Amino acid sequence: MACTALIVIDMLNTYAHEDADALVDSVRTCLPGVGEVLRRARAGDAPVIYVNDNFGRWRSHHGEILQAALDGKHAELVEPIAPDDDSLFVVKARHSAFFETPLAYLLGQLGAERVVLCGQVTEQCVLYSALDAYIRHLDVVVAADAVAHIDPDLAEAALRMMEHNMSADIRLSHEIAFNASAER
Repeated sequence: MACTALIVIDMLNTYAHEDADALVDSVRTCLPGVGEVLRRARAGDAPVIYVNDNFGRWRSHHGEILQAALDGKHAELVEPIAPDDDSLFVVKARHSAFFETPLAYLLGQLGAERVVLCGQVTEQCVLYSALDAYIRHLDVVVAADAVAHIDPDLAEAALRMMEHNMSADIRLSHEIAFNASAER
């Protein structure tokens, strides 16, 4: 049976990078949306998949990545949206959640034909992940109030590109359904 999977991109962040100061306020703004889409996915028994950078620690596993983020400068941005025991986890090295990761295979095993994207950064990792989902013939939904940006103008352009070039459904987190009869 086809399902919808939630993909949470790079929300486990240490905020120890050059763009962190520009990103933090946007993350604070999108946290309620991320929380809402997580609640809706879990209530609908949808797979929740965290896809995250590994901070260059190639021995990293999800516990180390989560702990590094919680030990970082802004644990308050990580704690409310931390993975639960049922969450799945994929480590990535580049911008796209799909690039050289097992995400496409995992989605196939889950029977996912539709993905909902949330996380950071809208104009980078979310955009590239949406493109890679689209070229894999997945229906793409982006929770517009659950994505954070560094550059607001580029983020707005990225959302328009996802909608127009990738047929992404851009909607607010409270409008996204995760059950089998969910509208596109």
